[in-house]
Amino acid sequence: MKRFFDLFLALIATIMLALPLLLTALCVKLTSRGPVVYWSNRVGRDNVIFKMPKFRSMKIDTPAVATHLLTNPDQYLTPIGSFIRKSSLDELPQLWSILTGNMSFVGPRPALFNQHDLIDLRTEKQVHTIAPGLTGWAQVNGRDELPIPVKVELDAYYLQHQSLWLDIRILWMTFFKVVRRDGITH
Repeated sequence: MKRFFDLFLALIATIMLALPLLLTALCVKLTSRGPVVYWSNRVGRDNVIFKMPKFRSMKIDTPAVATHLLTNPDQYLTPIGSFIRKSSLDELPQLWSILTGNMSFVGPRPALFNQHDLIDLRTEKQVHTIAPGLTGWAQVNGRDELPIPVKVELDAYYLQHQSLWLDIRILWMTFFKVVRRDGITH
């Protein structure tokens, strides 16, 4: 049922968001050199690495680490990078990952391949057994502001309580978080 829900919603979202997708791609291309989409190595279900697309908000020479680990992340942002990150427009290409089955709409956010502390804790709590999501329980309860152990506890809560109704609640909460830009630090 969850996969059907993801496919149905991803197809509708892709159609409805076609114009913002095209405009964001054009803005990225016109304001910085390099590709429009950045393909990031991420950890998926069962700790399998997959390539996750995002609109590129950082310069092409940015180290491949979590943003919070950069000394001065603002120095790496493209001219429109801050805007597309704060508005979550950079996340729109992940609809592709949902359509291909690498991600779900709701689940733990996919870790970077080198976030070993996060990967290890998720594996310990069995969170690695579910598909990562575009949004999740941790995102609607703090997003970038949460320390890793707290994120993993929230991910484990989702694992134990997942249902279609919880997914709908998280999607609804995500919509309001994005509109208000809650919990975004970069």
